[in-house]
Amino acid sequence: MHRIALFYGKELAKYGFDAPHPLGRDRLDAFWKFFHEADLDKFVRIEEPVMADEEVILAFHDKAYVEYVKKASILGYGFLDYGDTPAYRGVYEAAAYVVGSTLKGLELIMKGEVDHAFNPIGGLHHARRDRAGGFCVFNDIGILIECARSIYNIERISYIDIDAHHGDGVYYEYAKDKSITIADIHEDGRYLYPGTGFTYEDGEEEAKGTKLNIPLMPYSGDKEFVDAFKRVEEFIDNANPQLVIFQCGADGLKSDPLTHLTYSEEIHRYASSILHKIAHKHANGRIIALGGGGYNRLNIAKAWSEVIKGMLE
Repeated sequence: MHRIALFYGKELAKYGFDAPHPLGRDRLDAFWKFFHEADLDKFVRIEEPVMADEEVILAFHDKAYVEYVKKASILGYGFLDYGDTPAYRGVYEAAAYVVGSTLKGLELIMKGEVDHAFNPIGGLHHARRDRAGGFCVFNDIGILIECARSIYNIERISYIDIDAHHGDGVYYEYAKDKSITIADIHEDGRYLYPGTGFTYEDGEEEAKGTKLNIPLMPYSGDKEFVDAFKRVEEFIDNANPQLVIFQCGADGLKSDPLTHLTYSEEIHRYASSILHKIAHKHANGRIIALGGGGYNRLNIAKAWSEVIKGMLE
């Protein structure tokens, strides 16, 4: 049995924006080509994208916002936020395929058909319940969390985010929820969108201490990341999660056009391998990886391939 389900198909590739927008529709195929050249296709189960229905999207998002996206998707112009996330014809359906594929990964894991799942176009961590943000239309992570709890009665969920941008759409929506453990390593918000994720942001009210934000200075590299991730490892291990969600954005690698970090792709395998072990220790191996950001195509291809290698160990 293949232990990992990987989602790939033209429907997922449609999530992206016209040039010169950095999140183009070529990102998935850039990864796919490298993935095959590395012979990783021999070790994973390829799954076609699945479109989420509106009811599922409403598990996290407000009805008024979903209707707004649907109308913008028909009109095909304008922005869904203040200028980062353009509308285009079919954007609703494209975003719904991202959500549905992430949720299908959870379903396959909970049925025992695979141990792990990877949606390369998932991990849209800036979208809030009532609005888009930072190239993210629907927050598939938030929807995943809600469905994991309501459908599968999973109580303890750990979310780990190594995207260069802070996952504000996840952190602030669950800042007061003590059952959701969050660890987020990112470039310092004083220098990068969305300007959040400071050390003192460690949860609110009864959830105080269940969140860990580790901002890194611009030009931080592998050593700084490894030092930070040692804290993440202990933090997540102590949380005893029943499900691990790994947002493995590749925009922290050197030469990304939007950020200032200088990781190598090795840190993605390093992080993936550690979270893979934690998932097997506490959660029967249940780990879902989501590709997140990354705007240098070769970096994306290398980093996401390393994530798969880490989950194969």
